[in-house]
Order: sequence, then C-alpha cells, then structure tokens
Amino acid sequence: MAHHQLSASVETCHWGYLDAALSPALTVASGDVVTIETISGGPEVLPPDGFHVPPELHDVHARSERLVPGHILTGPVWVEGAEPGDVLEVRIHDVRLRQDWGYNFIRPLVGTLPDDFPNPHRTNIPLDLKNNLARLPWGLELPLAPFFGVMGVAPPPIWGRVTSLVPRAFGGNLDLKELVAGTTLYLPVFVEGALFSCGDGHGAQGDGEVNVTAIETALSGDFELIARKNIKLTSPRAETPEHLVTIGLDPDLDRGVVHALRDMIALLGETAGLSPEEAYILCSLAADLRVTQTVNGTKGIHCMLKKDYARRR
Repeated sequence: MAHHQLSASVETCHWGYLDAALSPALTVASGDVVTIETISGGPEVLPPDGFHVPPELHDVHARSERLVPGHILTGPVWVEGAEPGDVLEVRIHDVRLRQDWGYNFIRPLVGTLPDDFPNPHRTNIPLDLKNNLARLPWGLELPLAPFFGVMGVAPPPIWGRVTSLVPRAFGGNLDLKELVAGTTLYLPVFVEGALFSCGDGHGAQGDGEVNVTAIETALSGDFELIARKNIKLTSPRAETPEHLVTIGLDPDLDRGVVHALRDMIALLGETAGLSPEEAYILCSLAADLRVTQTVNGTKGIHCMLKKDYARRR
C-alpha cells in the first residue's frame, strides 16, 4: 500500500462540476491511500483579518473557471483497475480541519424555506481546532464532526459536465453527515479509473442541511481507494463501524424513501440471506429512515440498520 498526497491548487481543483473528460490529477493503485486537501468558498465568504486562509484559495479565486453556484473539488484521482460496472470502495481513514474558520450562508429562494428569508445572510464561524468546537455568534459552542459533503466518481461520459450541486448515482453532493473518519462509501463506477473527487468540507451539519449550507470549511482527508469487482451497485451505499447505510436520491422525498428501503431489502438478501418478506419485516422493526438533505434539488434519504442485525445466522 502506497501513500500519496494531492494538494489543492489551480491545477488540481475544478469548480462547480464533475466530468468524465477531466484529466486525472493523480493516478494510484487500487488499495493505495491518498491524502487529499480541499478548500471551500468564493471570495465573498472570506473571513476578516486574523484567520488562516489557505493561500491556494486566493489563487483558485483568481485563476480558476467558476460555475456558479458549485463546490471547489480536488481531483480527480484515477484508480488503476477500476472499470465501468465496478464499485469504488472509499475507506475514510481520517478527516482533519485545515483552517480556523468556517461559514454559513442563507441565500434567498433556495433551501428548505426558500420564501421565508428574502435577504442574503452570511455568518463567519470561528473554529477552535484544539478543543474541536465551533463558536456561534450567540455564544453557543457546537461540537465539530468534520466530513466531506461531496465525494464522487465521474458521471457517465454521455452526460458531459454535470453540476456538483445535485447528487446522483455517482455520489457527489450527498451531504451525508455519517461519513466521518472510520466509515466507508461505496460508489458505482461509470468510467475507467473511476475518477474520484471530493470537496465541500463541513465542520458540522444537521440532517437536512436545511438552509443549504453547513459549517463550510477546508478539510484534509485520508482515503483508501479500492476497485471492487465483486460488488454491483446502481446507487451509493455506505457503512459505519456499527451500521449499514443505503441511500435514496430523488426530487421527491417519498420516492427517496422507496429507493433507500428497497436497497436495504436487497442488501439484507445479500448479507444475511433474508427473503424480501423477512428483510421488509426487519426494516420495519429495526431500521431507521433519516432525512439526509432537503436542499440539493435531488433530496436524500438514508436508511440505517445495525450490522449485528444483518449477519447470517
């Protein structure tokens, strides 16, 4: 297992989109670990003097093409051996803060309450890296639980350039707060090399991400990238140390529930040998349906079930 470093820069970042035509920023063998640095936000969210701003953020602002709105993503990483129809297993070994500030932004006409807040409202949020806390303007100290809002592979080539805002089968802007250090994300592969990118660093987020933004910040992550040929998926799945997670994506939350639940029933057939009826019963008794996010056009539902309930007997 080799360990690689991919820093954020004008050469390694793409702003607002994913595209199968992007040239790889790095090539790794399946099973290698990559430390990927990310940055976040446009010039309008920069903090006042006294906070650390990664210098590459200024350079990206000055020289990179910007598709508004959208995320600054680092990548893509070409994973040797990954082919269309495979699955990219993304083991998230560590997630670290890269700066001592984050921001939250309310934009008119978007979010879960698009008509309730007609004026833009930006909040800069100091981050206490030593104590792992965010200090909100009214005095609340909020524990940090950093994760990447966007982790995805390239979309099918026929789709061309697609926005980073809308999550789809390739992953992307999932905003799944369960994907902290120690968890694993599984993504269907659509192009040779998979072409993995990440960004949209979050210091903390509630399920729903209701006003469109979390504590947006710059992160560094250690990812083990594995091309899996023994798994077939049509949508992302995830795994925490204690839970299996299936993900439903649809503009309609009710339809997202259907997708997530059907995928969990199928997963229980694969892992525990349960019949569809048995799996449906188990989901009703022990699985939890949670709202991932309600703000990305395509909304997210995730279904969580303890691994202990999904083992063969």
